[in-house]
Amino acid sequence: MTDLEISCTGVRPEPYGAGPTLLFGLRIEESDHRPVHAVALRCQIRIEPARRTYEPEEVDMLADLFGEPGRWDTTLKPLQFAHASITVPGFTGPTEVELPVPCTYDTEVASASYFRALTQGEIPLLLLYSGTVFTSDGGFRAEPIPWHKESAYRMPVRVWRQLIDTYFPGTGWIRVRNDCLEALRRYRSERALPSWEQVVTELLGAADGQGSR
Repeated sequence: MTDLEISCTGVRPEPYGAGPTLLFGLRIEESDHRPVHAVALRCQIRIEPARRTYEPEEVDMLADLFGEPGRWDTTLKPLQFAHASITVPGFTGPTEVELPVPCTYDTEVASASYFRALTQGEIPLLLLYSGTVFTSDGGFRAEPIPWHKESAYRMPVRVWRQLIDTYFPGTGWIRVRNDCLEALRRYRSERALPSWEQVVTELLGAADGQGSR
């Protein structure tokens, strides 16, 4: 059976993507150095939050995801980050490819909220591989990649921040229901407000004014 060794060698932001995308470098090698025609590779990426420590300000930001720190022994569970796939061309010996992973800055998504809460250090990731290997050992063969194939990688927080700064410089966004968005649109139109930031600022100011009475 064809045995692939797969490891993650690094990650960088895609500077010219249609949307925010990380490029994960993968090193792939057939253990016996037999020729491989192609690999249809799938990758599930998980965040392993229990594998790092957190600064006090990060703990506060992560309360929405994991609750109070006293409960983290039971709530600090792995988070789904992404699914991605790539077709690897034929090779003999080791080969290196980049796996494109589309990302979101939607704070309703747990992974984005987790990344946003971190100020420094590294993000512990686990890459789980599956797919099909095509070889010609004894005739053309298609073999599955075993489900136990995986590799760990610690992505620097600065890489995520660089990605977001590239695609959303100085900004962020939230998702709301259509009826809520329509109400905000009417509010903006009735008051001729120049931007959505002005809408939110005015509403927050009104709320603060009512709370101080």
